[in-house]
Amino acid sequence: MTKIAVIGAGLMGSGIAQVSAQAGYDVVLRDIGEDAIARGLGGIRKSYDRFVQKGSLSADDAEAALGRISTTTDLEEAATGADIVVEAVFEKLEVKHEVFRVLDKVCKDGAVLATNTSALPVTQIAAVTGRPEAVVGTHFFSPVPMMKLCELVRGYKTSDETLAKAREYAESVGKTCIVVNRDVAGFVTTRLIVALSVEAAKLVESGVASAEDVDVACRLGFGHAMGPLQTMDLTGVDIMVNAAKNIYDSTQDEKFATPELLARMVTAGDLGRKSGKGFYEYDA
Repeated sequence: MTKIAVIGAGLMGSGIAQVSAQAGYDVVLRDIGEDAIARGLGGIRKSYDRFVQKGSLSADDAEAALGRISTTTDLEEAATGADIVVEAVFEKLEVKHEVFRVLDKVCKDGAVLATNTSALPVTQIAAVTGRPEAVVGTHFFSPVPMMKLCELVRGYKTSDETLAKAREYAESVGKTCIVVNRDVAGFVTTRLIVALSVEAAKLVESGVASAEDVDVACRLGFGHAMGPLQTMDLTGVDIMVNAAKNIYDSTQDEKFATPELLARMVTAGDLGRKSGKGFYEYDA
């Protein structure tokens, strides 16, 4: 049985663990604290419950999937023996480097070392390992159980075999893949959404239109399922600001420069749904 190790039990990591277990994989979910793991497992159970209530998943299958998820706070324990490791920790290069240094030491030969980065170049993440050919970007989208896209990103030395294994895994958990052949900061999707989100925030900041009207324009005018500011609230304003900063630092392109409004929102803790307030207000 293929073993999947997911490093990080936040919204992305728990979602990746959920779809992997539902697809029949044995999954180890790792985070640095028991509280984070408990929140991740709680979110998985609630998500399975919603699918059961909708009739798209049987109660027995949901319980079986939960039974395929084990947890640990020990990174070495999680990664040892894994066929595919998916890192889903915070989007900072130094944090990912810390994880990949350990993965390089303990993972078996032939293991795929995947990073769920949305903006950082895979080549930079792989540089701290002695096996950059085994490192690949697997950019899932939130909420993972609902979003069908996975962006597969080649680092400079990612092998064809690693890319093929990553595609096989992503497709087996129900995703449609696109391939990014050169790991420029932000890849394809993050560059597009950051550019749109930055401009949307500037329109609100300058008083051209309200957040609601900007989102309505994108939904009805362009056929988007969600407006860019709603999407930012869902993803996390801080996550979007960090992604924009990573792309701007790499490109020096002003269209990715963080507007003052977003910087002030992050400083004030208005991060979107997870804080109860962003461009919109949410129930606690």
